[in-house]
Amino acid sequence: MPASMALRSILVAKDVAPRSPDCGTLHTMNASAIALNRFGLGARSDGSLPSDPRGDLLAQVAAAQSLAAPWQQTARTPELLEPWLAQQRAFRQAPEDQRGGIREAYLRQARVTYTMAVGARMDSALQSTSPFVERLVHFWSNHFAVSVDKVLIVGLAGAFENDAIRPQVLGRFEDLLLSALRHPAMLLFLDQAQSVGPRSTVAVRQAARSGRPRGLNENLAREIMELHTLGVRSGYTQNDVTELAKALTGWTLPSDESPGKPSASFRFVPALHEPGTRTVVGRNYSDQGERQAEAIIRDLAAAPATARHIAFKLARHFVADDPPHELVTRLAAKFQQTGGDLPSLYRELIDSPEAWRATGEKFKSPWDWMVSSLRALGRQSLPPAQIIPLMAQLGQPVWRPGSPAGYDDLSATWAAPDALLRRVEIAQRLVAQADRHFDARVLAERILPQGLRDTTARAIASAESGTTSLALLLVSPEFLRR
Repeated sequence: MPASMALRSILVAKDVAPRSPDCGTLHTMNASAIALNRFGLGARSDGSLPSDPRGDLLAQVAAAQSLAAPWQQTARTPELLEPWLAQQRAFRQAPEDQRGGIREAYLRQARVTYTMAVGARMDSALQSTSPFVERLVHFWSNHFAVSVDKVLIVGLAGAFENDAIRPQVLGRFEDLLLSALRHPAMLLFLDQAQSVGPRSTVAVRQAARSGRPRGLNENLAREIMELHTLGVRSGYTQNDVTELAKALTGWTLPSDESPGKPSASFRFVPALHEPGTRTVVGRNYSDQGERQAEAIIRDLAAAPATARHIAFKLARHFVADDPPHELVTRLAAKFQQTGGDLPSLYRELIDSPEAWRATGEKFKSPWDWMVSSLRALGRQSLPPAQIIPLMAQLGQPVWRPGSPAGYDDLSATWAAPDALLRRVEIAQRLVAQADRHFDARVLAERILPQGLRDTTARAIASAESGTTSLALLLVSPEFLRR
């Protein structure tokens, strides 16, 4: 199937635009389709439609969180820290001409760890019996984004999602926040491990020896306020960022000075901590060591601006690029009423009428599209050696957003013509690798309960082969949106 044929048949601009009442004879999207595709990760060809879509989603939220099976074979954070710490020791002690080899040897092993984690992430998405919860893991992992563009993160990115994010997505926001901020991947990504209080014991000693002590790093403090909690233009100042950065000094990784596996992935070093009272967003916080920054972070997590920021992002992800104001307001109110209880927030979203309207406004990100395509084809797994280049080709490499802001959640980001062409090409490859033959028209009824518009149905029916018709289904406007 030439890419041009697919583009002519169904990937025209009017067909990938948001659905409107005059866009053909598309059937009204029903609740099953919304539960499977908007809240979940896409229908499986070998699955069944939920008889009670809302009840099924609520049951997923109520279920106890546990480690997803594909992750059970991957290393946890404390285990992964040992080779990193060993590399730090060896690097520090080695002659200058040997340090490059030490770093490269570590990175080779880290890339193996990264590859295994990518496979576990995809397998979890394909096999999950709680796809709504799995989507929430992906959402929060992107909210607290780290990027393997920074090479020290390569071996830790998967453990960050699995150890810092996954266990907390059905808990309280402040606990999720603190879990993410204390993970080595975040501390390294935003340079917190390098931050030293200007008047700390370590800084004073360094100044006495060399006159050039390591300085304060504000990266983590800035992103906590701008991205993780309050959001931009919410009233905080540069001085608030600096004060939080001072409070955070001392938050770092376990020491690399003694051999043996670390018992934890985080430590507080009083000698790095900036002494004194801090004032952040109009409140004073006495110097209580590690607890000073924790108290500030908990207050930021409970702030009304944080409630609005989180509510807006959830509504944007699940409902529309420009989410209804009324929905955002209700979600923010629920956040504040419950002290950031995330299951309460999810239940409010599930119960909201806006989330069940048949608008189809959300265009699937490359990750969403890849996962839903594989689920539609009945796949339970995909080798990570295939996932990594495919996701790079689609423009959303796994755990590599390139920015602490994470990947964008707007349709315009992913719906460019060249991006659609890449999906056409990859759809052909996925269909060619399918374990068994599917009749595209029968499969469409199973994975798209809302039905197909006439133009899509005609294109599939007139396709030159069964594989072509399947590929057309995967790049159809109905499948590209959720």
